[in-house]
Amino acid sequence: MKKAFLLASILFISVISTACINNFAVQELNNKAKEFMDKGDYVSAIERLKSSVDLDGSVFETQYNLAVAYTKAEDYANAIKTYDIAIKLNPDFPDSYYSLAVCEENLAKDIISGFVKVNDDNTIEKIEKDESDEPDTISENSKKEFSENEKQMLTNLLNDAISDYGLYLDKVGTVDDRSYVENKIKELQQLLADNVHKAE
Repeated sequence: MKKAFLLASILFISVISTACINNFAVQELNNKAKEFMDKGDYVSAIERLKSSVDLDGSVFETQYNLAVAYTKAEDYANAIKTYDIAIKLNPDFPDSYYSLAVCEENLAKDIISGFVKVNDDNTIEKIEKDESDEPDTISENSKKEFSENEKQMLTNLLNDAISDYGLYLDKVGTVDDRSYVENKIKELQQLLADNVHKAE
């Protein structure tokens, strides 16, 4: 299954403000998390960043980095929640919207492909599958019957991804990947029509 490409990179913060011990601890935890991210150890990076958030949840870069770590670990549900927090802290950073849209798109595609299921309480559960079971494209699995919860979540995720890709384009202005993102929006509109609206 083809996953949407993550544009995001880890943001650095520098402690410029007062000599608050929390600021230095946040900086140290973020630096350590970056080391883990560079090594591909996303679980350890997430733990450091969560500790950093516990010290000071108002630092945009920490929230954004935590969302990126969740994204790289393919924990899209937690990534989406954390990007939402980061966007509330800094609504003018375009990459947050793009990265959020990537997570929404990938989680929707995982539901369509049957790699995750939506439980009755709207929690997400990964389904362990043999790699040989993985379809090459989403269309191979398009006959799947979705529960009402899955249909609702798919509708929300795909509409949110379309909206967030659009917000990214609005906020970024001139960008080399504009046609790529516009095509992504069209692809998601078609995916919505093929997998949600056809079942209604």
